[in-house]
Amino acid sequence: MATENEIKQAKAVYEKMCKALDSKGWKFKRFDEDLTISLGVRGDDLPMDLIMRVNTGAQVVSVFSPMGFKISEDKRVEAALAVCVANYGLVNGSFDYDINDGEIRFRATQSFRESITGDEVFEYLLAITNFTVDKYNDRFLMLSKGMIDLKKFIEMENAEQN
Repeated sequence: MATENEIKQAKAVYEKMCKALDSKGWKFKRFDEDLTISLGVRGDDLPMDLIMRVNTGAQVVSVFSPMGFKISEDKRVEAALAVCVANYGLVNGSFDYDINDGEIRFRATQSFRESITGDEVFEYLLAITNFTVDKYNDRFLMLSKGMIDLKKFIEMENAEQN
């Protein structure tokens, strides 16, 4: 159970997050009771949904971006391996994968425990989420639809590492 101070700090971080996004002209929907906002952005190819949440108990701000599709059942094992390949090279954030239903989402998290969170933290979380999801969402979709296989996914990843 969160303490009174943790709840107070989480609410303050939530308000600061909303003000920081407002000041940059971001359009978003607030869910104050859950300390959550949602927004959509357009990547190079596919639209992306983002959810920013202040977690009172864990004392973290998280950004989630679920893919706008689920991996087809016959490609789920391949996709699990592709998620591992993608995650291996990431510096910040990771892809979460539910092999049962084929959902992939990106997650980036930053602690605010006993610290002062600057506006730059929220901008950074959004930037790394946008960049990473935009880089991988079409690859995961192509894998799901059989347009590429795991070998090609790995080749694409290795080409960018070199």
